Amino acid sequence: MAATTANSLSVSSSSSSSSLYLSSRRYLSALVKSQHCSFLWNNLTLNKSCKGRPGLQVVAVSMAPQTRGSASFLDRKESGLLHFVKYHGLGNDFILVDNRDSMEPKVTPEQAVKLCDRNFGVGADGVIFAMPGTNGTDYTMRIFNSDGSEPEMCGNGVRCFARYIAEIENLHGKHSFTVHTGAGLIVPEIQDDGKVKVDMGEPVLTAADVPTKLPANKESSVVKSDLVIDGEAWSVTCVSMGNPHCVTFGRKGEQNLVVDPLNLAEIGPKFEHHDVFPARTNTEFVQVFSRSHLKMRVWERGAGATLACGTGACAVVVAAVLEGRAERNCTVDLPGGPLEIEWREEDNHVYMTGPAEVVFYGSVPL
Repeated sequence: MAATTANSLSVSSSSSSSSLYLSSRRYLSALVKSQHCSFLWNNLTLNKSCKGRPGLQVVAVSMAPQTRGSASFLDRKESGLLHFVKYHGLGNDFILVDNRDSMEPKVTPEQAVKLCDRNFGVGADGVIFAMPGTNGTDYTMRIFNSDGSEPEMCGNGVRCFARYIAEIENLHGKHSFTVHTGAGLIVPEIQDDGKVKVDMGEPVLTAADVPTKLPANKESSVVKSDLVIDGEAWSVTCVSMGNPHCVTFGRKGEQNLVVDPLNLAEIGPKFEHHDVFPARTNTEFVQVFSRSHLKMRVWERGAGATLACGTGACAVVVAAVLEGRAERNCTVDLPGGPLEIEWREEDNHVYMTGPAEVVFYGSVPL
């Protein structure tokens, strides 16, 4: 889906008004047939019929491609409206907001919850703010999860952040910049093929810093430790990529976990809210195909089951190396697609490479 193409649609009603700026023709393909209007906005099916509904009318439909300049969508400044661009990284989707004029988020956590609602809002796993840099960095990234909580960092989110910065700054080709996050300095680099490679920094393995109350069993780290969930002992390794992760390759004594049948909605919250994780935790369930090919499903702290988690994929490779299951360079399959993860021995940094794509442009009243 081309990031330079956008379609705009305004719909007004006697009781409410909203504006949608959509970047895919498929959203408009069924918009006007005879005297009926039906369209799909993200995961929200509106199915509004114009026939017999004089209070609802299509005001404008534009298929014109977006161009940078004073008339660009991203330059719109109407008061009372929040303009955003929705991106996804392997299905992990985010509402990106231009917040470069302030260190105060334009959206409150409560508003973020409403925006992220997939039935009554835009629909997303989180809202990301592009803010002025701090401590000498080029930019600051903050994020509110779909439950209103604020994580330290998000791997898929930072790739979307990088692509968004390239768009609002009108950058082309290969670029890198420094980003201040709650997890520290992150350095994303946009590649020639459009993918984003991110230096995620060093993994944190000291148990108290993850944080976890599980006792260290390998120097200061928690590696292949027992964690009892509903009477079953799971073997877990704890890693922080600036945010806490509990990585498991299966129950104690299990040879190779098969992740597809897992009921994440049932088991995920029991890991996330276990009392050995004082800051809660993200949880990755991992299947090993080979020493360079892993598959994971994730239950994210504050967002639930998602299609991808970049920091989680990084944590998985670190845990797999610590447990002797994989090499330092791996392809990690997530429900939304693969990420390339490398834990370099020479600098101890973890590098993540993957896509970030525009979904649509939009504006909502606040």
